[in-house]
This record gives sequence, C-alpha cells and structure tokens, in this order.
Amino acid sequence: MPDAQPHLYLVDGSSYIFRAYHRLPPLTNRHGMNTGAVYGYTAMLWKLAESLSKADGPTHMAVILDKGSSSFRNEMYDQYKAHRPPAPEDLVPQLPLIRVATRAFSIPCIEEAGLEADDIIACYTGAARAAGWKVTIVSSDKDLMQLIEDDGSVDMLDTMNDRRIDRGYVVEKFGVPPQQLGDVLALMGDSVDNVPGVPGIGPKTASQLIQEHGSLEAVLAAAEGIKKPKLRQNLIEHADNARLSRELVRLVCEMTLPEPLEALELKNIPEAPLREFLEEQGWKSLLNRMVGQGSRPSGGERPAATAPRVAGPGEPETISVDRAAYLTITDAATLGEWLAEAATQGVIAIDLQGDGGHGLAEGLAGVSLALAPGKAAYVPLGHGATDLLSEGPTQLGLAEGLRLLRPCLEDDSVLKIGHNVKDQLKLLADHGIVVAPVEDVMLASFALDGGRFGHGLDELVKKHFEHECLALKAVCGTGQKAIRFGDAPLGPATEYAAENADMVWRLWQRLQHRLAAEHATRVYRLVDLPLVPVVGQMERDGVKVDRSYLAELSGTFAAETASLEERIFAAAGGPFTIGSPQQLGQVLFDRLGLKGGRKGKSGNYSTDQAELERLEADGVEVARLVLDWRLLTKLKQTYTDALQAQIDPKSGRVHTRYALAAAQTGRLSSTDPNLQNIPIRTELGAKIRNAFIAEEGFSLLSADYGQIELRLAAHIADVPQLKEAFARGDDIHTITAQELFGDAGKDSRGKAKTINFAILYGISSWGLAGRLGIPTEDAKAMIDRYFERFPGIKNYISTTLEAVRESGYSETLFGRKTHFPNIKSSIQSLRQGAERAAINAPIQGTSADIIKRAMVKMPAALAAAGLERTRMLLQVHDELVFEVPHGDEERAAAVIRDVMATAAEPVVALDVPLSVEVGWGENWGVAH
Repeated sequence: MPDAQPHLYLVDGSSYIFRAYHRLPPLTNRHGMNTGAVYGYTAMLWKLAESLSKADGPTHMAVILDKGSSSFRNEMYDQYKAHRPPAPEDLVPQLPLIRVATRAFSIPCIEEAGLEADDIIACYTGAARAAGWKVTIVSSDKDLMQLIEDDGSVDMLDTMNDRRIDRGYVVEKFGVPPQQLGDVLALMGDSVDNVPGVPGIGPKTASQLIQEHGSLEAVLAAAEGIKKPKLRQNLIEHADNARLSRELVRLVCEMTLPEPLEALELKNIPEAPLREFLEEQGWKSLLNRMVGQGSRPSGGERPAATAPRVAGPGEPETISVDRAAYLTITDAATLGEWLAEAATQGVIAIDLQGDGGHGLAEGLAGVSLALAPGKAAYVPLGHGATDLLSEGPTQLGLAEGLRLLRPCLEDDSVLKIGHNVKDQLKLLADHGIVVAPVEDVMLASFALDGGRFGHGLDELVKKHFEHECLALKAVCGTGQKAIRFGDAPLGPATEYAAENADMVWRLWQRLQHRLAAEHATRVYRLVDLPLVPVVGQMERDGVKVDRSYLAELSGTFAAETASLEERIFAAAGGPFTIGSPQQLGQVLFDRLGLKGGRKGKSGNYSTDQAELERLEADGVEVARLVLDWRLLTKLKQTYTDALQAQIDPKSGRVHTRYALAAAQTGRLSSTDPNLQNIPIRTELGAKIRNAFIAEEGFSLLSADYGQIELRLAAHIADVPQLKEAFARGDDIHTITAQELFGDAGKDSRGKAKTINFAILYGISSWGLAGRLGIPTEDAKAMIDRYFERFPGIKNYISTTLEAVRESGYSETLFGRKTHFPNIKSSIQSLRQGAERAAINAPIQGTSADIIKRAMVKMPAALAAAGLERTRMLLQVHDELVFEVPHGDEERAAAVIRDVMATAAEPVVALDVPLSVEVGWGENWGVAH
C-alpha cells in the first residue's frame, strides 16, 4: 500500500496562548508561579495532537511562535503595532514556560528573531507545497488566509469554532480569493496592528475596488477616474500609505527553514519528558489522565477541583449569578426606595457607564447600583433610540436622575464603593457632583496583590470568584457594527452594568478585611486612595499645547527629513526607500561594499540601531544620516503630528490619562497621550517640550526631585558616606568617582553616575560592561570595588533578596508590597529578572509613594497660602508641573518646594534631605 500524502499542521501558537489565558482562571503551579495560561495551553495542545482523526489528521506538526515584540516591519514602519497594548503583566512570565510545555510533547516549537509567526508559517507552507504535501494552518487569523490555495492543498482549521477555512470561506467573507486578499487588507488597514490603509475605506469598499480593478496598484492607477470625490481624494492623498500597508501585510517567506520538514513528523508522544514536565508543575489531574490512558495524551480538559488554585490567602469563592434578576430602574419611586435603603445601611456600590464618547465630550449613559450580593440594578439616564424611526426608551433622563442621585452621592454618611473610581468621579464632577466618601476595590487589590496579577474588574472577578463577567462586546458588538453603550437596548445594558456593580460589592466584601490583616491599610489610605480626586482634577484640567508651534515644528521636521533624504541618496549613490530595511541593507553592504554586514535567516542584512551606530562609529556618513532621519521621522509621527490630533476640541488642551494601578512599583503611568515618554536628553526632544505652554497671564512651573532614588538608597541601605554627602550637599557622582577611581574627572564622574544608578537596578557585570563599553572583567572589578567602598549597598541587596525569597514580596518604607512570583523559578531568566526587580522595587516604590504624598498634600497647601489659582497639571516620574499666575511664581515655588521636600513626613522620617529643583517660564521646556 503506497504511503499516504504527508499532511503538515502548523499551529499558530500565539492564538492558543491568548485563548488559554483569557479562557481559564488564573492558576499557580506548585512553585507558586502563575501558570493559568500554561495549563490551558497544555490541555489544548494535548487535545489537538490526539483528537484529529487519522483520515485527515497530521503526519507532521509544529507550533510556531513569535520570537519577540518587534520584526522587520517595525523598521519599515515604526508605528507598526504601536497602539497594541502590551501583553498582560501576569502572562509575560509564563511565555518561556509555554515553550517548555511545547517541547515536553516532543513537538517542534519554532521561532525566529525579526520574523513574525505568520512569516514562518508562510515559509513552511511554501516548502511543504513544493514537496507535494498538504498543509493545514491551525488559526483563524485573516492575514494567514492569504496562504490558502484554490486546489485545497492549503487550508485552515479554526479550532475555536470547529470550522475549516478554505477558498470558499475567504470569497464569502472578503469577496475575493486568497490571492487578492492582501490587496484588500492593504486598502482597509488594520487598527489593531496599526496598518494605516486608506482613510474611509472599510472591508466592503476595499473588496469592491479590488473586484473591479484586480489589484491595489490598478486601483491606485485608476484613482483619478473614481467618481466619489472623497474616495478619489483619499486614494490619491494616501497612495503611499496604501503601498506601505501592502508591504506590511505581505507574508515574507524567504528564510531557510530552521528545522527540515522531515523533522516535524508527529509520532506517539514519549511519556518521559511529558511526565517530567507535568510533575514539575504539580498538575495531578493531567498526570492522572496520563496514568489512565498511557503515554499518549487523550482529550483536553478544564481544570478539575483538584487542579492547582490561585496564589494568595483563601480559595476562590464560588458564586451564583443570575443576570435576569437584575432590575432596570426607570422611575423615581423605585430609585428612591433603593437610595433610602443605601442611606439606612450606610453603603452602596456604584458603577457609571459612559455613553461611548471620548475625552471631555463623553457623556453619562447610566448608573448601576448594588446593595447586596446579587441585588443590583441599572438606572439608564442617557440612552438613545436604536434607530432613526423610534423614540428613546423610557428612562428618568440625565437631569432628573442626577437630581435624585446627588444627595446619596454627596452624603458623608453613605460609603460609595467603586472600581477605578477616578474615572467615575470625573464624569460626575462634570455635572457638579462631588462624591464622598469612596472606596476603590482596584486600589485595594493593588495594595494587597501588586505584582501578582492585574487589577481590572473582569480579571479580579475571575481571580476571586472564577466567574466570567458579561463582555461589553456582547452588548455593543465589535468592528464597524459596534454601537455606543448609550445606544444599547436596556435589557442587555442592564445585565452588563448591574453585574459590574454586583461584582464591585462582592469584591469589597472579600478584600476589605485583608487590608488590616496584611498591613496594607497605610499605603491604601495614606497614599493611593487620597490621590484619586487629585489626579482626576489634573486630568480634567489638562495642559495647553501650542498647535501652531507643533504644526510649524512638524513642517520643520518634514523639511529637515527631506533634506536628509537628499543627502542620504547622494551619499548612497542613488535613491532607495530609506524606511525599507531590506533596501537599506543592500545599499550599505552590496552597493557601497561596507564590511561587517550580517544576514539573518531571511537572507536580509540587519540594519537595526546597533548596526547603524557601529557603522557611524566607523565614519560611515550614510549610517549617521539614516540615524538622524529615523529620529526625525519618529519625533514627527509620535509627537508633533500626534499631539495636534490629541488636543481636545472642547477645552483646547491635551488631557492625558493616569493609570493608578498599572506600574508594578506603584508609579503612575500616562496614556492618551503618554507624556512621560517625551524625550528630554536631546535638543530635538527639548523642542517638543516647548510646545506645552501656559495660558495667557500664567507661567508653567516645574518642580523636580534631585537624585531621589540615590538619596533613598542611602537611607534604606544605611550607607554613611552617601548620607553624609547628601547632608553636606555634595555631588554624589563626584563622591562615588573619588571612592572608585581616586579622581573625579569628567570621564570618572560619568562612569560613576552610570554605576550609581545601575547598581540599584541589580545590573550584572555583563550588563555594566555593555553600558560602559568595557570588558566584562573590568566591569566586575568595578562592581566589586563599589561594594567594597559601600558595603551597605551590598548588604541591602543580599538582605532584600533573602527577604523576598522568604516572603515572596518586597516592601517600600510606606508598606507597599510588590509580589515576585518568579523569585524561586527554576527558569533562570525568570528568576534573575525577578531578582533585579526585587532589588529596585523598595527604592523606586518609595520614590513613587513620596511624590504621590506630595500630590495629595499640594492642593490644601496651595490654598492655605492663598494660591488657589495655581493648578497642578502633570506628574512625570519625579517631576510635577504647575500653571501659576504671573506674579505668584516665587510664593508658589516656596510652597511647592516645601511640600515636596517634607512629603514623607510624618509617616516616614528620612536620614537624608530631599532636594527639589524649581524653575518656571512660558513653556515646559524653559521651566524644566
């Protein structure tokens, strides 16, 4: 009997990972490491490998993963995937273990630096077809649908929906066969991956254009003759973006296969490595399956009652949720009864639903309330009609509803419990309602379990109750058919909103008792919770940005970029696409014949930052010019262009959003826009800060802590030389240079500055060698010398690591805990990463606590000094930015400096003084 045709299954590992992460509750293995995603991934891979029938099942199989977060596409277009949120904090440490799990099945796990998993899948698909094999891609990713063949030799398997995807499916969904899908994707763009596409062109229009003209280039060539004016204009103006998008969605398949096709043969899974892996994790339920069914895995499974549970005190609580029992309140009498009960018991959980707008334009769709577990209701206030011919639903209306709610919301005797109450208080403040007192389950969770997992409402509900909340997309839909929450029908809206309030109530019941028992009350009540109204007011105030200056700067950058391009072409001996790494590599190492070029597996030369800096150091003009070109284009796209679009039309100011429970060490983080990443070390970066200006009649004032982390290290590690130096006001880097090198020249001081900060981040001798550009043995000698001269620092590092290994967490001077689940990991990279973070967390975390304390104290101090018109606008790491009326700068500076210098008191008394540098001027650049 002749051998059957080989059939290769290529598993898109990323889709499996995220499916497992979002589908299962957080779990831990026997070492206390978060492994919920690893467990789910293992069970899913087990099921796939066994359950596929022999008739159409694989003879060969491989799991394909992304090697890193960037690829050659980021060099082609630095905004590629720029808006995609980072992987969840508790998923990142699980990724290396997922690779271990794959190899435990003796299934090849393939990844390549610089290439995305899709490209690797394309390479193997092409090689297998050339060998006469059949290929099935296990994924539902639309980009991979480009690989499907009309003859059925390549198809896809969507295991989520148990569906085969073939040519017919692609034609039905996109209107074109797989071979033309890339052209459709280029026109429509992709907001998730930040593929620009052409504005105003969605899937339907893109499909029609390709069906009519046959290809992207044909569409662009025919653009002048298109009748619809806006479509014609967009195609002409954004033709370059369309061509760029076509290259971004094109699957690259030019690499040498890392593993030959024959090595991917799927055999019976050997028992030993899989058993060893399962025993190492302590997963008894999967081990029992193996014992019962032999070495070959059979069927996937959900975690049973005996499966590993979450870390932390107590087991997850099992709850029963009946969404149908939630009430929709549309009349004043019923709402009055609920509010009367809240007044009687003195506590109520609330959750606000925005109408789906953005920025200051966002309105209030409704308010959900909870009085007990399972007793929750939704009060619609601003829901509109579902279509143009119908009237809006029966509801109290915004003005009447808020009139009835106001007494309860402002009643000091009724505690209001919420999740991320900052955003909710901002919405109510827009209507003149000041809510107090409040509790925030997000901040309580952050104080208790920082570093263990995320603190979003859905994640906390999964963590503590093993319950899946109704998803917003189930109410509002997704994609182009998505509606605003304010347009959602009241039935589904009630189920979603009331469940949120119900879960807030249940979470507060569960968390409040832990605050005192686990000594988290101080940081929650004295640092984090009082900050909520302060930061909310800062977000509402925003900061003024000079649009005309930004536009002028964009024009300047554009002109300088164009000039650079001409100089690059002259130096390179002719034009080429500078943003294309492939073309740049060919110019540098083929056309110009430069030495030292290194090719990746794809066959293309590397042209990353390090490679260009190497060439620049060798005096290569093209490399220097391209580095300048990249910096200019990035600054233009990320700041001078983007900030103009982020000016709120209602206020004329930029309103960043601060996350209070995101950074592991307790620092605030800034988004939309991220003002904390504006570069300040270069002249170009300083120009961007000049765009942030004061209102007429005001100055911007910057107050910045000087070397606060080094000062805190001197206190926490109890280093006499450093404490004495700070007390005298000496330059600490000069002191360190003198101690280490015997002199304090410019070069020695520069090295000392690098070492001072690097030591606090647990840097290795190899890492320090890289920063200083010296041999590793010299770096080791410097570190040894540093510890010899400052033994307190060495003792601090060793005692901190010992304490964290024992307890699982570090603490700041204010008692903020940061948990490190990987501190005892058997995986070296995870363990070392946790150790470095553990060394720095008490210092950086205390610094974050201190500036938060300063922010909390600041409004009252300014008011007491008669400076009510001085407003705190921004917090950027160790810096606060204010808007101060002309003539009040000196008085404001004195108050601000005093508040910041004494912010730790009386809770913490420091052995070193805190230095605060203050400056002011017409813009941020001048003030800083």
